[in-house]
Amino acid sequence: MASEEAPDKKKRKPNPALMKPVQPDEVLAKVVGSAPMPRSEITKKLWDYIKAHGLQDPKVKTNIHADDNLKAVFGGKAQVTMFEMTKLVSAHIKG
Repeated sequence: MASEEAPDKKKRKPNPALMKPVQPDEVLAKVVGSAPMPRSEITKKLWDYIKAHGLQDPKVKTNIHADDNLKAVFGGKAQVTMFEMTKLVSAHIKG
């Protein structure tokens, strides 16, 4: 009978807070665009930008090297980890 409850646990509902469009500020807009979008879309566009410009460290994949646009987003840091990036980007989102 316990196995009957398992399928219910597999169903995940998207977090409405993460789906709500937020407004990137002018600094972040240079990288992801100025239109309001969900945080997940901002993260996706950031990674697209990082990969398109070859900014991910080839040896330590969690490190991101900042170009001029990303330095502005990262508070002047030349390199951040992907975990720091999330926190730093949040400062540039008006939600």
